[in-house]
Amino acid sequence: MLNSLRRSRLSIAMVCAMSVFMSASAFAADGGKSLPDPDGKPADMSKPVKVFIIMGQSNTLEMGNVKGDKDGALEKAVKEEGLYPFMVDDAGNWTKRMDVRNVHTQGSGGPDGKGGVRRNDWLTVSGGKIGIEQGIGHQLGNALDEPVLILKSSIGNRSLGWDLLPPGSKSYEFTDPKDGKTYVYAGYGQSPMKWEKGTEPKPITWTAGCQFAGDVARAKDVLANLDTYYPGATKYEVVGFLWWQGDKDRYDAGLASKYEENLVNLVAALRKEFNAPNAKFVCATLGQTNKDSGTGNEKAILDAKFALSDPAKHPELKGSVATVYTHPLSMGSSSNAHYGGNAKTYMNVGLAMGEALRSLLGKEGARGQGPGVENKTPRTRVRGFVRLPSIVFPLAPGPWPSLHFFA
Repeated sequence: MLNSLRRSRLSIAMVCAMSVFMSASAFAADGGKSLPDPDGKPADMSKPVKVFIIMGQSNTLEMGNVKGDKDGALEKAVKEEGLYPFMVDDAGNWTKRMDVRNVHTQGSGGPDGKGGVRRNDWLTVSGGKIGIEQGIGHQLGNALDEPVLILKSSIGNRSLGWDLLPPGSKSYEFTDPKDGKTYVYAGYGQSPMKWEKGTEPKPITWTAGCQFAGDVARAKDVLANLDTYYPGATKYEVVGFLWWQGDKDRYDAGLASKYEENLVNLVAALRKEFNAPNAKFVCATLGQTNKDSGTGNEKAILDAKFALSDPAKHPELKGSVATVYTHPLSMGSSSNAHYGGNAKTYMNVGLAMGEALRSLLGKEGARGQGPGVENKTPRTRVRGFVRLPSIVFPLAPGPWPSLHFFA
């Protein structure tokens, strides 16, 4: 009934072509209890691997604590609080998805930067930390019959406006309100990041966009050796990008002022680099930034992410991008402190991003159940609203207030 109600609202919004946000009553919070346990079966290997690429900075890394009985530890959340039950089997062991590969490649700077593959396994909990790939992978593995590859190519302490600047980005001028001086900011391939107008720039070894070039190259290296990272696979298709970033840009007003433009350019650049013109794109806001009380650079970055998925501002992206508002999903702390290592934040945000992405893909429920098919298997929802082309519809777990996804 709930799925039928949601489809009806979505259809009405599309038919009327309303660029408005519609909210419905929230689903009951269930802490992920309705997402089915993995069935342990492999995916249909006759189909191409569906590749979902995670990029950004340290928000995307594994920073959520696993062990312990302190609040925020995954063990406590699952085994004592009863959250995310799909993460453990009946014996209390961490589940393993045999239909989702979890790969992380990382390097500093350009394609020749120091680094390498840090993770290459079936999606499970191993080691002392988790990241957003857990929630994303379970959502997509549950929704798709095809093999799924979650491919993360990112490193911490990187800004979109400098390190990750997309190709084609032009140099620009910005007057800093703090000192009243006008600075020239580097375009793609230029160096340094900025210099005072009227002075000669003094290049450094780092150039604008070098981390973008490196992260893309490292992801392509994984895909070029597909069988190493998804055993038995011979074909793939990049169908989605996931972006959780913005912390470093918030320390510079000039970078924050260009975040929307750079984000729009990023979508186009990634689609071009991976020959994926129809790939979906989901970005998440910084957890500490409240849409009602945010100020300064943080508010500028939040507004930029909302603008990306506003069809009135970017009609060319309508139906292909979504923004996840994570403030109600964050369990405290902030992006520069890795949310205090709280695993629930990383689980909540990952589940929400996965939900948004599979909604963009038109996947309504569990495997084999597409749009228009009544979903017989209950699903996890992260409480809030996802902005999809012209509608906001609710999702659910947790005791937090309503949140918003936008698209």
